[in-house]
Amino acid sequence: MLKNTTAFDLAQNVKAKEISPVEILDYYLERVDKYNPSINAFVTLNEHAREEAKEAEAALLSGEEIGALHGVPVAIKDLTPTKGIKTTFGSKAFENNVPERDATIVQRLKDAGAIVIGKTNTPDFGHKGTTDNLVFGATKNPWNKEKTSGGSSGGSAAAVAAELVPFAEGSDGGGSIRIPASFCGVYGFKPTYGRIPMDNNLANVFGSNNPFVNHGPLTHSVRDAALFVDVTQGYSPTDPFSLPTSNEKLIDQIDGSLQGIKIAYTKDFGMYTVDPEVEQVIDEQIAKWRALGCEVEEVSMDFGMTLHEFLGFFKNMWYAAAAAGGASMFKEHPEWLTPSYQLMIERGFDITTSEYINYQQKRSKVWNVLQEYYKKYDLIMSPTLAVPSFDYQLLGPKTIKGKEIEADSDWMMTHIYNMTGLPAASIPAGFTKSGLPIGMQLAGNRFMDGLVLIASREFEKLVGGFDLVDLDTSKKDIRSF
Repeated sequence: MLKNTTAFDLAQNVKAKEISPVEILDYYLERVDKYNPSINAFVTLNEHAREEAKEAEAALLSGEEIGALHGVPVAIKDLTPTKGIKTTFGSKAFENNVPERDATIVQRLKDAGAIVIGKTNTPDFGHKGTTDNLVFGATKNPWNKEKTSGGSSGGSAAAVAAELVPFAEGSDGGGSIRIPASFCGVYGFKPTYGRIPMDNNLANVFGSNNPFVNHGPLTHSVRDAALFVDVTQGYSPTDPFSLPTSNEKLIDQIDGSLQGIKIAYTKDFGMYTVDPEVEQVIDEQIAKWRALGCEVEEVSMDFGMTLHEFLGFFKNMWYAAAAAGGASMFKEHPEWLTPSYQLMIERGFDITTSEYINYQQKRSKVWNVLQEYYKKYDLIMSPTLAVPSFDYQLLGPKTIKGKEIEADSDWMMTHIYNMTGLPAASIPAGFTKSGLPIGMQLAGNRFMDGLVLIASREFEKLVGGFDLVDLDTSKKDIRSF
């Protein structure tokens, strides 16, 4: 029985010859066949996966040296190129696109022995915090199929939450790993910018820094996330911002004491309006962190700007990128683009070069404020999102606490760490009264990936692991956090 089995455990079991890669793959393919039609997490399956699983089994039996993920299935977001497997970027413009190369992260997962089971759903070009597109439709939340999985890595998060795959790759340019992790009740980790090479588009190898875009894992254990980063990190000539490989493996560091670790807890970054149920769930976790030996202090942050001002320059950076990359499609084939992506491109046309350059000053202000906090605190904690999951047909809620908000952005409390490239995680923290997951965001200073993972791991152990929805019984067997 493979239910609730982590990628780490599966790899150990394969290495010990206690289970076959073919048995593992067949188990997950059976779940995909049974549950994916109602969730729409996977959009393309790897037709050679079973053949690859047989090859992995043969390598194991012949005594060949195997990698850290030998025979373990992994899902890849449909924004990330996979050689020989259709990659649509969620767009009708690339509906039949089959790449001739793997992104570096995919190649490294394969080198570690992982088997790509298929591609997961994303909005066109990953442009928003919910997941739907004109090619495949919407991805539903396994906890409540009337609700959104979040985005833009919504397919990956839903696949992990529904146990259609043990772990998955995502990418994060505004919260796109952490948003769906929060909504789907799984662990999502965005490493320090540059830790994992980002080379989805070789025609624009400098395109991942305005704002910072990262690959990262979606898992249901912190140990899996550490292992994922270990096998995918390190310099690549295809990414000029990629960092050298860390000397120590994260998987060997994640069990450690948090005694004396100082955490700054902000409920709203001094800018957001937060749903009371979200506040309550996060507030209730403070005692647990203190029980782990942490000093937790609630802080009132001030970035010297309103939420409208902050999100204004953040979104304009994305609008400019959308206009630069999508202008020809917008003019020649607007029917290929969703209305929300068309709007982004239109707005991008109006941004001047001087305005765009000036955004770096505002970005610097955000960095400088955070650095003042990191002089005193080791970690910053907050809600991941201001709201629980909402109807999958919406871009977002129109109000929070009766206050009107911009539905496409004002509930995402994740952008700050894309402005600055800092490592950040969404940790499952509990549930609303109606059974919707709530995520708790934890972020460290640059290169402090290990501390974020250690803290996440200690919290995970304290609460006895993270719950997954039981689709077999259609029950939400939720422990009390």
